[in-house]
Amino acid sequence: MKTLRLSAAALLTLTAGAQAADMAAKAPYYKVPVTTVYDWTGFYMGVNAGYGVGRDRLQNNDPITPGSATSTYLQPAGGLGGGQIGYNWQTGSMFGPLVYGVEADIQGGELKDSYPLLNNGAFPLAPQDTYSQKIDWFGTVRGRVGLATGPVLSYVTGGYAYGNVTTTSTSLGFPALATSRVQSGWTVGSGVEASLGGNWTGKIEYLYLNLGNKTDQVMVLGTFPQTTTTEVRENLFRVGLNYRIGGNNSAYVPAPAANWTGWYLGGNIGSGIGRDRTTVSKAGDGLGDFPSYDAFNLAPDGINGGVQLGYNWQMANWVYGLETDIQASSQRDNKTAIGLGDVPFDAKLPWFGTVRGRLGYSIGSTLFYATGGYAYGGVKTKIREDGAQVLNASTTLSGWTAGAGIETPFTLLGLFGPSWTSKTEYLYVDLGSTSNLVNTTTVTTSVTEHIFRTGLNYHFNSPVVAKY
Repeated sequence: MKTLRLSAAALLTLTAGAQAADMAAKAPYYKVPVTTVYDWTGFYMGVNAGYGVGRDRLQNNDPITPGSATSTYLQPAGGLGGGQIGYNWQTGSMFGPLVYGVEADIQGGELKDSYPLLNNGAFPLAPQDTYSQKIDWFGTVRGRVGLATGPVLSYVTGGYAYGNVTTTSTSLGFPALATSRVQSGWTVGSGVEASLGGNWTGKIEYLYLNLGNKTDQVMVLGTFPQTTTTEVRENLFRVGLNYRIGGNNSAYVPAPAANWTGWYLGGNIGSGIGRDRTTVSKAGDGLGDFPSYDAFNLAPDGINGGVQLGYNWQMANWVYGLETDIQASSQRDNKTAIGLGDVPFDAKLPWFGTVRGRLGYSIGSTLFYATGGYAYGGVKTKIREDGAQVLNASTTLSGWTAGAGIETPFTLLGLFGPSWTSKTEYLYVDLGSTSNLVNTTTVTTSVTEHIFRTGLNYHFNSPVVAKY
């Protein structure tokens, strides 16, 4: 999934210099001095805010039954915010202006999860095993490289990551794990940054953090050894505001708003991660089959791709419109296994779609927008127990979606004209819940998804260039 995120971002970073030459040829005459060529070179500092969700697989062996292990996902999620500082260098290349640089950021947050509550089958009337995890701060030191189309920079980024991770668990009602430590690893991601006028820029960005794997061993009930392995993987979606210190852009004035009115059609590709809260409630039969209750996360992740169709209306710089899309998806979780590993799940999101409104503001040829509306999708769930399949369910759910993005004119080695645009977009999708009855057991899953994608649009009615 990380590769596709970067591949989608690389599509953006191949924006060529043909557009810059075209804009220069059509540049208007201003009565006041302005900077007409945007330069990304120099220091900058800024702030950011966003949301993060983890996919931290935890494998916990059973101290009573050697060889049996539970596999579940801790998914610490919540808001985050912080600051960044960096430096860019801009130079020429065969594809157009190349921008490379370094950036460091430090973040505070409330990313936490204490949802997994597992009966684990050994003693049905015993206390549930519990798990919790929290990430309250983290930071990165990264390189960035991208291609600039005037006041728009599309980039990929990667480097070193570190953060404080607290993980606890209990087994049979007794403490089994309690750790709090700074873990380090690596990060990769992508984003789009665009001028807001003068020295100010705004950006939308995705980062994937890998903070490594840790194995801990403790003694349960003072006698039984228990091994717990945790993998810390975080997905971060954030927007930011930067101020360029010095440089040549203090007098930069964006061109008049581009013309966004009309129909458009396009395609997109990206990735998604689910945080699907699931419960398994067994009523029992009173004949030795005891009641039990398990609560855990299904975490399907994978590649998404599809097409979109929309129409825009425009009033001065304000742009509003409607868009619909349909997506195929490879999102899947076939690693979750409860009941000491005897009950494995296989959860898929094979397709989904949305019908949304969009409201945005055009600064020059860059459209910053928010979007939201109706969502629907297919959900498939398979469950096995003691080697036999006990559930094979497929259903269509519906709910809502909300998100934000940046859209800007796109060229590639002069092959695309002014009617083409590229967009980078984040969507949160809530498809509601589904419930299935298996004998005396009820399985309920709430389906929520985080989508990050890149797309290309072709506008039919008129070129998307600045109006003079």
